[in-house]
Amino acid sequence: MRYRTWGAGTLRVGAVGLGCAPMSWGYATDGRDGESALRAVHAALDAGCTLLDTADMYGPFTNELLVGRVLKERRDDVFLATKCGLLAGEQHIVANGRPSYVRRACDASLRRLRTDVIDLYQLHRADPEVPVEETWGAMAELVAAGKVRALGVCAVSARGGPGAAGARGYGSAVRLLARVQQVFPVTGVQAELSVWSAEALAELLPWCAARGVGFLAALPLGSGFLTGTLVPGGGFEPDDIRARHPRFTAEMMAANQPVVAGLRRVAARHAGATPAQVALAWALAQGPFVVPVPGTKRERWARENALAAELDLTADDLAEIAELPPARESWA
Repeated sequence: MRYRTWGAGTLRVGAVGLGCAPMSWGYATDGRDGESALRAVHAALDAGCTLLDTADMYGPFTNELLVGRVLKERRDDVFLATKCGLLAGEQHIVANGRPSYVRRACDASLRRLRTDVIDLYQLHRADPEVPVEETWGAMAELVAAGKVRALGVCAVSARGGPGAAGARGYGSAVRLLARVQQVFPVTGVQAELSVWSAEALAELLPWCAARGVGFLAALPLGSGFLTGTLVPGGGFEPDDIRARHPRFTAEMMAANQPVVAGLRRVAARHAGATPAQVALAWALAQGPFVVPVPGTKRERWARENALAAELDLTADDLAEIAELPPARESWA
């Protein structure tokens, strides 16, 4: 595994991380017994994927409990990233940025994760009812208390988040980052970045590059579409968020096949490479501070994803990928 450094070289993480959310939130139920998911986490760590990304709302809470089982045995192998600021209710998700909640949420996460310190504590969403400076100030207090080592922000585009409709761009997120940076340094920014969702390249990545801030590329495999393993019209389980996603209708999956075909062409030029590895290598090529965090609950994919860190795309590869169409989606 190759490594990447953040914060003027003070933090060192494996070039490919592991998104743990699919193990207990948002996707089909298989693997939620925990054992297969645990094998996937151990496989990723064995391959050098030090960064594990979770959140208290995944489950809710069950994802942190799962990661805590791993940390009990392998805390020294992990760069632990978790989040606060979102509450999952029965009908909808709401933001909570009140300082009192932030403090309680951190203590609860520490208990579930079976650790005494969180390496990167991320604000999942800013609360429109609370000045972000107050929320961030409470998070900074956690650093001073030794409960957290560094702080991060999950940036949301103007369209409202991954897969949401509306105008694209991260201008408002950059303005929010500028505000919190005046209170306490931002160490990591997490946002969607993939071959078919590259809006973050325009404003967000340059902001990070100019300040030595790490970038966690969320959904770098397009929720599995860029792996080339999903069949248009194959359907999803009712509890799988892709069953309601406008990019994953049978019509749109068929329309977006040229993106996968392009990744396959590039992969064919690299012995043994897969479309998924090409997609991850593309994310890595966007900057030495970028760490993709593909989510999986399967041991096989965890190993395959880790190997993407060794794949060096050529200038011709990157040029060909740049010509691929962006994701099409239907909101009918």
